[in-house]
Amino acid sequence: MSAAPIETTATLGADGFASTDMVLNIGPQHPATHGVLRLRIVLDGERLVSADPIIGYMHRGVEKLFEVRDYRQIIALTNRHDWLSAFGNELGVVLAVEHLLGMEVPERAVWLRTLLAELNRVLSHLMFLGSYSLELGAITPMFYAFREREEIQAVLEEATGGRLHYAYNRVGGLKEDVPLGWVGRVGAAVAAVRARLPELESLLVGNEIVLARARGVGVLDATTAAAYGVTGPIARASGLSMDLRRDAPYLAYAELFAPGGPGRVVTRAEGDALARLEVLMEQVHVSLDLADACLDRLGSLPAGPVNQRLPKVLKVPEGAYYAATENPLGHNGYYLVSRGEKTPWRLKLRSASFSNVQVLSHMLPGQLVSDMVSILGSMFFVVGDVDK
Repeated sequence: MSAAPIETTATLGADGFASTDMVLNIGPQHPATHGVLRLRIVLDGERLVSADPIIGYMHRGVEKLFEVRDYRQIIALTNRHDWLSAFGNELGVVLAVEHLLGMEVPERAVWLRTLLAELNRVLSHLMFLGSYSLELGAITPMFYAFREREEIQAVLEEATGGRLHYAYNRVGGLKEDVPLGWVGRVGAAVAAVRARLPELESLLVGNEIVLARARGVGVLDATTAAAYGVTGPIARASGLSMDLRRDAPYLAYAELFAPGGPGRVVTRAEGDALARLEVLMEQVHVSLDLADACLDRLGSLPAGPVNQRLPKVLKVPEGAYYAATENPLGHNGYYLVSRGEKTPWRLKLRSASFSNVQVLSHMLPGQLVSDMVSILGSMFFVVGDVDK
């Protein structure tokens, strides 16, 4: 941690001792931050006076890159802003294009998309569950989390050919059908992960050190979360019952989140780091339940196409549409404006991590330096998703 003191006026504290505020830069390359994020904090002793997230170190100008690529090429770019949610990133673009085209997607593709989105959600959640322990100085839960990730990763790789960037969505459906017997192998992987999850849970929410470091730390109230546009697990841990899969359903979520279905919105009222961890853990169980429901439906569907036949040059009719999906980290939206060409006139990305990071300037003041790391780890953001 590099100290960068600035000239300040010494103040006389209640104890009669003069003190001077100190400015520290946490990052952009620092063990206390997720990736290339810089925090400029002002300290009074061990307590934070202010904290300003400074972003842009990974900015690639992806929204301008969208404008000079056709709708097939864009899918490869959308994989990369939240590299833990490649499949979810792809969905918003293809849903927006399909809406403007007035295109119906084959039923088999709808259920496969829903299944793959939930499997990708499990992968993302497991990564953050494992990495949170690293923030607090323990490495063992990371190994457990990666063991479960590899179970799901194997079947995703078998279907898509990729481990990180899938590029499996296409306008009108999917690139190709899944391999023979794949549905059964997914069922076995989901069952294996479900059976072993209690081991990871005992290392995290059942760990007295984690409880001491996370309970009552970094409290984010519902009003502030809503004001800053915070979404996803962080918002739900603050008591905001909001989930696009239920509130504005797409794919097969209207059926899955119907009364009596396996879908449910996990919330907590405390709004602290522990509540965020508990929401993330419980959401893994919900996603596994949703995956099982998708597998049941796919097992009953007849064989059929998983995509629509497209022209060699795909042009989207003039118009505008905003497609929002519930990504693992929160609301992910694409505002597509078309002028009838093969490339979008404008494609604006609303990423979940941006709002989830900007609220740090409100949350961190008043906290201890030692708690800052625990809070950062519980905010579940990807820096590329912030910078775009």
